Amino acid sequence: MKTVIVIVLVLVLVALASAGLFMLRGGRADAPAQRNARMARALALRVGLSIALFLFILLGWWMGWIQPSGLPLAR
Repeated sequence: MKTVIVIVLVLVLVALASAGLFMLRGGRADAPAQRNARMARALALRVGLSIALFLFILLGWWMGWIQPSGLPLAR
């Protein structure tokens, strides 16, 4: 379970980084429309992965796969 969560978080970061590269990368004069489309696709993928991760965590909690540990109390 933890492995899946970490993998999806890494994929979210990769999608965010690729969107940043598409935004910053220079190119030909006729390429901005294609660059904007690729950046929008990467950001949409990031949002989709984030929503899927949130729903997966909720499902795991509901099914009992994930147990909240709470904060340790110092005495």
